Amino acid sequence: MRQRRWLELIKDYDLEIHYHPGKANVVADALSRKVYKKELIPNNKHLREGLAQINVHIIQEFQEETLMVQPMLTDQIKQDQKKDEEIQRAIQQIQKKPTMELKIDAEGILRFKGRLCVPKTGKTQETILEEAHNSAYSIHPGSTKMYLDLKQGYWWKGMKADVAKHVAQCDTCWRVKAEHQKPAGLLQPLPIPVWKWDEVGMDFVTGLPKTPKGNDSIWVIVDRLTKTAHFLPVRTNYNGARLAKIYIENIVKLHGIPSKIVSDRGTQFTFRFWKSLQEAMGTNLDFSSAYHPQTDGQTERVNQIMEDMLRACVLTYDKDWESSLPYAEFSYNNGHLGSLGMAPFEALYGRKCRTPLMWSEARERTLLGPALIKEAEEKVAEIRARLKEAQSCQKSYADNRRRELSFQAGDSVYLKVSPIRGTRRLQVNGKLVPRYIGPYPIVRRVGLLESMSDIHDVFHVSQLRKCLRMPEQHIAQETVELQPNLKYQEVPVKILDTVSRKTRNSTVRICRVLWSRHGEEEATWEREDALRKEYPDLFKAQPNLEDEIHSKWGL
Repeated sequence: MRQRRWLELIKDYDLEIHYHPGKANVVADALSRKVYKKELIPNNKHLREGLAQINVHIIQEFQEETLMVQPMLTDQIKQDQKKDEEIQRAIQQIQKKPTMELKIDAEGILRFKGRLCVPKTGKTQETILEEAHNSAYSIHPGSTKMYLDLKQGYWWKGMKADVAKHVAQCDTCWRVKAEHQKPAGLLQPLPIPVWKWDEVGMDFVTGLPKTPKGNDSIWVIVDRLTKTAHFLPVRTNYNGARLAKIYIENIVKLHGIPSKIVSDRGTQFTFRFWKSLQEAMGTNLDFSSAYHPQTDGQTERVNQIMEDMLRACVLTYDKDWESSLPYAEFSYNNGHLGSLGMAPFEALYGRKCRTPLMWSEARERTLLGPALIKEAEEKVAEIRARLKEAQSCQKSYADNRRRELSFQAGDSVYLKVSPIRGTRRLQVNGKLVPRYIGPYPIVRRVGLLESMSDIHDVFHVSQLRKCLRMPEQHIAQETVELQPNLKYQEVPVKILDTVSRKTRNSTVRICRVLWSRHGEEEATWEREDALRKEYPDLFKAQPNLEDEIHSKWGL
């Protein structure tokens, strides 16, 4: 009827029908085209006469062929079933007494609820697991997803457990997949110091705007008992000798030499001069475990408070941060802290300092000899008791968001690394590198490979993954030079192409660079001047084409 209506419509027009090639007809798609089939030949006499008038030919006969695709795995399962005695006994019983669940299909294959019964004979089960997990059509799914996909077509006894075991022992999954569990490792608070300024924590806050005096960082030093802090403006390019001088003038002069310093593994604290100075003073340096700044969480928290204060000062008073730094230090030390139940100045001096608002709060008291010593000891005992209570409360809250994980000597683990290269790129690459490297064995005293000799040899358990099985076929591992902070830097290997691009005011030359551990399809475009500055050796083997022409022809 639809064709009849179109004929009624177009017969009133004087028109010619021209052939339009299918490639040129971009409007039509597969859904709008009909396949020529015998069933579509119209039987209506009037319709056939109308089609003949407009010169439309109808195919009377054609040959239709069908391509049948049969998976080889089905034949393999059929052959394995013939060799499996248990399945053969089941087939004989079904032939005598049919069941609703077990049936034999037309090809003679035993099926359970319509699914292929895979025997344990041969390696068919392992082949199915490998194909369902490692092939390009599945790409390492989780155990639940993999089982739900397999159960639609296959069945064998204990299949769900076999799927879970296969996924758990996959080396690639351990390397590349992110964890969706609670962080590993229960909270282990540091011991509470015995006396004021006996143990300190320190850290650097970097990346700040440069002040008129040239400072761009803040050195934060905190007493671990009284929580008293000093905020010292410094520069990132200060060497160990300069930092040691500032340390003596601002800390040792006021509080003496601490017995222990807790810090991260920043380059400022790993200077040979700084280590030698502390050893000469008798101070023990305790560095945080690799890639785990929570070890010195107290100093990190003070950094956060100080940064918030400086933001407020800059926003309110419109001054540079260095001018507001003394006020931020006083405000922090004279403010109440929940863990102490008092202000840091009150814990250090026995009372808070006077402010314009609280002028009469600080009153002078006369304490002499034993009374002064007794009050100081009682104050320290009170502080230690409150800190112990605060640590216990903090541990209970923190452990609710963590899970316990322990390792024994001899266990194999994967080590988490940060896939951040040290170069600036026009295009972001390196995103798809493995999250973990290894596996590495745990020894009684931690040992490192030669390629990791510069990395701190103690790692927090949250940076480790337990290896359930040493992979039989190791993935080819490339040599990666890791930096002490567990980051690595990729280097350019070759310049593939060089072009010039014009901007408003100048012409910029950019190079297509091939990087290490990447193929040519991942080559990136970089500025030539930046490459010459950072990698001058790259251009010694590949001179500038323009310079070569000038030198050759004397232009």
